[in-house]
Amino acid sequence: MAFMTAMAFSTVPAPLYPLYQARSGFSTFMITVIFAAYTVGVVTSLLLAGHVSDWVGRKKVLIPALGLELVAAALFLSTPSLPLLIVARLISGIGVGMLTATATAHLHELHTRHRPEASGLRFEAVSTAANIGGIGVGALISGVLAQYVSGPLRTPYLVFAGLLLLSIVAVALAPETVEEKPVRPAYRPQRISADHGDRAAYIAAAAAGFASFAVFGVFTSVAPGFVGGALHHPSPALAGLVVFAVFGPAALAQTLTSRMRPTARLATGLTAQALGLVVLTLGMRATSLPAFLVGGVTIGIGAGLLFKAAVGAVASMAAPAKRGEALAGLFLISYLGLSLPAVGIGILTRYVSSTTAMTSLAVVVLAILGAVATLSRRRTSQ
Repeated sequence: MAFMTAMAFSTVPAPLYPLYQARSGFSTFMITVIFAAYTVGVVTSLLLAGHVSDWVGRKKVLIPALGLELVAAALFLSTPSLPLLIVARLISGIGVGMLTATATAHLHELHTRHRPEASGLRFEAVSTAANIGGIGVGALISGVLAQYVSGPLRTPYLVFAGLLLLSIVAVALAPETVEEKPVRPAYRPQRISADHGDRAAYIAAAAAGFASFAVFGVFTSVAPGFVGGALHHPSPALAGLVVFAVFGPAALAQTLTSRMRPTARLATGLTAQALGLVVLTLGMRATSLPAFLVGGVTIGIGAGLLFKAAVGAVASMAAPAKRGEALAGLFLISYLGLSLPAVGIGILTRYVSSTTAMTSLAVVVLAILGAVATLSRRRTSQ
């Protein structure tokens, strides 16, 4: 519950961005700057605090992380200016960076202790639903509340502030799974390295992570504005549905393909994301909302499978003693993919139409997907 609530809160602002734009006159570029602040918070937190719960215990990291999300909610509720919006998103990102790896590890340990003889499939399904599924649910709930309840820029944050408070209480009552070490190791930031056996395979996995998170970033930052502007459907509920249409199928695809062979998962992910990008771009050029949504769903399925394949490849190729380091590098590059393309689109929209900007992104991502396919094919043939 806590994991899903925090991840859902991270996308509460997504369907509200067009409302902020209408109220304060923000450009699309400034919306991507606000979103980039969130990514900076996540990456910084992953590097500095993502591994600390191994020493001090899971709950001592989870509760402060949820507290930071509450602080962000309070800032959003204060009728914030542009600087406060940026600070609120930065704080929210720091909390999510602290929480993501810690909550995943905590869920794994709780499941293992409660069902020591069970397979890990249930844990994978729950953690995926809480993480990727939570991101989609947050935007959907926020959009529906903004559409049908008074106070569209306040009510979603009030609802999630209450859920975050409940989550803090729930985590406080949950069992701790890590005993605090009497002598802690000397602190150091999480190390990042690409030297994990098969360098080409690692680069392919990192590129796959970048490509999958690139579309995730676009759909949680500027896509709602595209729907309201280029497609002429200025509905917060629809904006939330657009975000959910990507993350919901991504979570479902990851859950339903647990038994699929890694090579088949990678091939399916590459194909689906490439096809979805083409359909999405054609839908924007034809100003067709159904085509845009179909493209978003297909992209979500592809990106979800592609990222799962990337994580599986890195985890299998890395030495056990360096697995955390290898995965940290993958997440760092992936979160760069979450922000850089979105900011790039924001910059492009100052000079060209949103449709042209999205088409440019599609071309770049398709090129990256082609490179991933080439590198993976070479590895398989060796």
